[in-house]
Amino acid sequence: MNQVIALLPMKGNSERVPGKNLKDFNGKPLFHHILKALCDSEKISKVIINTDSEVIANSAKDFDKVVIHNRPKEICGDFVSMNDVIEYDVNKSEGIHFLQTHSTNPILRTETIDKGVDQYFESISKGHDSVFSVTKLQTRLYWKDCSPINHNPQELLRTQDLEPMFEENSNFFIFSNDSFKSSGNKRIGNKPFLVEVDKLEAVDIDEPQDFLLAEAIDKLNLVKK
Repeated sequence: MNQVIALLPMKGNSERVPGKNLKDFNGKPLFHHILKALCDSEKISKVIINTDSEVIANSAKDFDKVVIHNRPKEICGDFVSMNDVIEYDVNKSEGIHFLQTHSTNPILRTETIDKGVDQYFESISKGHDSVFSVTKLQTRLYWKDCSPINHNPQELLRTQDLEPMFEENSNFFIFSNDSFKSSGNKRIGNKPFLVEVDKLEAVDIDEPQDFLLAEAIDKLNLVKK
């Protein structure tokens, strides 16, 4: 079986939602939700947590598949590219295939992770080199000068008849060591494939409002786990 190493990078600090990764989310630290989903997947061989926080590292030790990478100072800080963190983990792990996700995806299910991994291996057999998760958009979009992006105001199509657009939702990026390096150390390779994730399951926590929304979705069991 082709197995994948999961990368779950986390900082101790968060600008927009203070202490976000350890913040209580329906009775557990936020990052425990995605970590459990990863550890429950038979397609994930181990989960690397790259962190600058001893508290996060200690909190993750009860999960069997976890390997801690203590983040070196040269890749610490709010302005360090995520690709620099990934490069460190890829080089240190010596793995072949990787799935990178975030603690801010607490609704993401093991089944969806498995589906993403399956689609990754299927897509590379067809000439793609990576996959990433997206959310479908069918709505009227405008630039800030009010010019339309994806529709003709003179032809008022129903939104469901508009050509779909796809938003990168940061739920997961799956790639190989080779594709990461050949694309200039980028998690999205040169020939990526899109994997659609349901809008409710794909909620990503960036702002305090997102936290409340995700917690409500989880509490009401709107996405069956």
